Amino acid sequence: MKSLLIAIMLAFSSALSFAADNGLTTVPSSYSVTETANRLEKFVKEKGITVFARIDHQAEAAKAGLTMRASLLLIFGNPKAGTPLMKAAPTTAIDLPLKALAWEDADGKVWLSYNRPDFLKQRHGLSDDQLKPLATLGALIEKSAK
Repeated sequence: MKSLLIAIMLAFSSALSFAADNGLTTVPSSYSVTETANRLEKFVKEKGITVFARIDHQAEAAKAGLTMRASLLLIFGNPKAGTPLMKAAPTTAIDLPLKALAWEDADGKVWLSYNRPDFLKQRHGLSDDQLKPLATLGALIEKSAK
């Protein structure tokens, strides 16, 4: 049911920004999957944030003899921001480092998805003060798609 609702929402608005109950935010991108990921990588590096990995799901599928639409996952973080969170709530490490996914839908539209910081708060019982270092990340991520 939730996936049907998301599909309907995507079909009715190309300028849609939505946050599902699972803490995931998805925004439309004005760029290709590769360019969206490149922009995000550039922006996070400019802020002194480390990019730990870049996973090209489409390329990995091709290596296995499979096909899929473009999908690039960027894994990034800053130990100065993440370590205090993991010390306060060790389970936070399951969601850190942070991730953003640039992906293409069946209509060729490109999207950028990421977990909202308030999702980490709710999921791991963190306080607003503990999340302050992550407060601007949503805007930084979404800037990559504009």
